[in-house]
Amino acid sequence: MKFSEVQIGQECSVSFTVSDEIVKTFAEITGDKNPVHLDEEYAKNTRFKKRICHGMLVASLISKVLGMDFPGPGTILVRQQLSYRAPVFVGETVKVHAKVIDKKEEKQRLILQTNVIKSDGTVAIEGQAEVLIEQ
Repeated sequence: MKFSEVQIGQECSVSFTVSDEIVKTFAEITGDKNPVHLDEEYAKNTRFKKRICHGMLVASLISKVLGMDFPGPGTILVRQQLSYRAPVFVGETVKVHAKVIDKKEEKQRLILQTNVIKSDGTVAIEGQAEVLIEQ
């Protein structure tokens, strides 16, 4: 998508299920093998009562949406602010919602609201991103 084609208020939502396999692969890649993510017995004794996904794994879904779906290929993430509001549990489906809230014409950058929303409507991650579009 070209910068000139993007309008303030334009939005996109993409759903993902964060599977056990994805969580285990993320743990291997990053080395973050915290038992709250990987061990059901351990997680039962935490405030969450079951395994939770790595926060950065869930946040990385935002990067996928920005780089592949909206605005799409060629988009460069310049800045990302995140606030973790609720846990995402292993096997849960979430929706990444990206909405253009500002355009910086002189630098061809967009400011987007980038939230991750659980299927019950709870905001798991509240975010804002600045992206560069080369065209």
